[in-house]
Amino acid sequence: MMEQDPQYYVKGVLEKNKRILAKTITLIESSRPDHQILSRRIMEALLPHTGRSVRLGITGIPGAGKSTLIESLGMFLIEKGHRTAVLAVDPSSAKSGGSVLADKTRMERLSAEESAFIRPSPSGGTLGGVARKTREAMLVCEAAGFDVMIIETVGVGQSETTVASMVDFFLVILISGGGDELQGIKKGILEMADALVINKADGENAVRAAQARQQYETALHLISPASANWSPPVMTASALEMNGIAHIWETVLDHRDRFIKSGEFELNRKKQAVSWMWALIEEGLKERFRLNRTIRERLPGLTHDVEKGTIAPTAAADELLFYLDNVKTI
Repeated sequence: MMEQDPQYYVKGVLEKNKRILAKTITLIESSRPDHQILSRRIMEALLPHTGRSVRLGITGIPGAGKSTLIESLGMFLIEKGHRTAVLAVDPSSAKSGGSVLADKTRMERLSAEESAFIRPSPSGGTLGGVARKTREAMLVCEAAGFDVMIIETVGVGQSETTVASMVDFFLVILISGGGDELQGIKKGILEMADALVINKADGENAVRAAQARQQYETALHLISPASANWSPPVMTASALEMNGIAHIWETVLDHRDRFIKSGEFELNRKKQAVSWMWALIEEGLKERFRLNRTIRERLPGLTHDVEKGTIAPTAAADELLFYLDNVKTI
């Protein structure tokens, strides 16, 4: 069958066929062993055609208007001649059943554009699994000629760290509140941010947004920047009125230019590739551990003993890990 031939997918992706692009990502997301083997062959063929896009990660507190801002930015980029893909990392989808699917309806204008591609994250699996699929989907989209990748965090917690580890620029979207702007945002997110944007800076909110901007600028001064070549700016924007969108993109390009000139850009990309390799190794080891026949047979009894307190968790773990040295996986 043609669809069992990796060249069917490789040729379609390189020819910018969005239907085959979507089918390729669906194949990558599949957990079937034969699909995984096929997807690896496809990725190997596509890899030389990747890496040329601007990789932009975006997160935001609930109610910050993240989807509206992403759509406004995407429309702006398309008008500038760019091809833009939006992918999501949603660790909560395993519990929610994939609420991120609403992204396509929330970005109706952008999803209708020929130069845009919006893809929700897989509705299930661990954060590590979802992140792996998103990374591979990003590379496939790059091979299909999308020169701007927007990786959106939909869930909470570890997803911000995961997205920051796969992009060139990490943008945090916020809104002005009732004077407690710094509440509800973790210090760790501020440390990862390459820029902050106070959204919904329009109408009566404009003054509050300016005040929030000053508070965040003060907070950022207390945090050592991740790079000597970049101090994260705090900007205001109105996604609805398209105000500040051009400034956001100019900031992304300024950051990119500085990092390319300093050599940090290439260094960060190399670090991300190695980090991704180790993440895949860890995921693969966990999978092989659970596929081990002896472990599958011994695990229920040991779990029961740990629950009863008749064996220490450390001793149970040591016993299970010992089997990997002596028994082949199936």
